[in-house]
Amino acid sequence: MEKKLVYFLCTGNSCRSQIADGFLNALGSDKYEVKSAGLEAHGLNPRAVQVMHESGVDISHNTSNVIDPEILNQSDFVITLCGHADEHCPVISNRNVIKWHWGFDDPAKATGTEEEIIAKFREVRDSIKDRIQTFVNEGK
Repeated sequence: MEKKLVYFLCTGNSCRSQIADGFLNALGSDKYEVKSAGLEAHGLNPRAVQVMHESGVDISHNTSNVIDPEILNQSDFVITLCGHADEHCPVISNRNVIKWHWGFDDPAKATGTEEEIIAKFREVRDSIKDRIQTFVNEGK
């Protein structure tokens, strides 16, 4: 069975799309090829790496990438994880691509103490994990 290509998109490919990439690779790598990118490449957020490590998923070797139009049009699923990426996603010319928007708060914009900021990262991480688990269970 050929793996379906899932392309996660966000604004900077530093947090949410990296978390989604990590969880889908961990939970569904037998069914899916996973890639992620952003409208811009902001670099991998160290707090995203930290909270994923707490969940047993290592994304420390991931890279922050800019959207590749070729990958975009070869994908089976294009999933945006923030409103900005959803609104500014390049045009997908392949009509067979299924595009979804799963909106999550940007944990990188959290303010407060380090403990409060990490708590926001964990909250977003757990929400993304739940959505990924549902996606895998539904066998899209």
